[in-house]
Amino acid sequence: MLQFLCKTYEELTVDEVHAFFALRAEVFVVEQNCVYQDIDGKDTAALHIMGYDNNTLVAYSRILPLGLTYPSYLAIGRIVIAETHRLQNQGHELVAFSIQKAKEHFPDTPIKISAQSHLVSFYNTHGFQSEGEGYLEDGIPHIAMTLPLE
Repeated sequence: MLQFLCKTYEELTVDEVHAFFALRAEVFVVEQNCVYQDIDGKDTAALHIMGYDNNTLVAYSRILPLGLTYPSYLAIGRIVIAETHRLQNQGHELVAFSIQKAKEHFPDTPIKISAQSHLVSFYNTHGFQSEGEGYLEDGIPHIAMTLPLE
């Protein structure tokens, strides 16, 4: 089981910022061979979810407030698990914790994600529903998914 933290940008240490940028680059840029602009100016407004295994960052997501990415939704994005920690249900832990924190910080606000298409059934288990047609995002098939309000 991972130890999770949720911090605003102002609460982050330099080491934490370095660790999550390194993890995001390791998976999205190197492993998935996806060249994209990771530093997009949104991290300063985000809540950062960090999952640690023995003081090593192995899971990360960010929660973006209503209107920053989608006009009518808050967004959970940059959802990533280190390759060494996949297939251990830690992705489910990360998504569940991210949803919990999103609901705590932004009550009564619907959530939207841009999911890699091969992960639709994974996100379905957390209540997300596909919306619209699939699309390419940075050369990788994606689909919009929303989490209805309870």
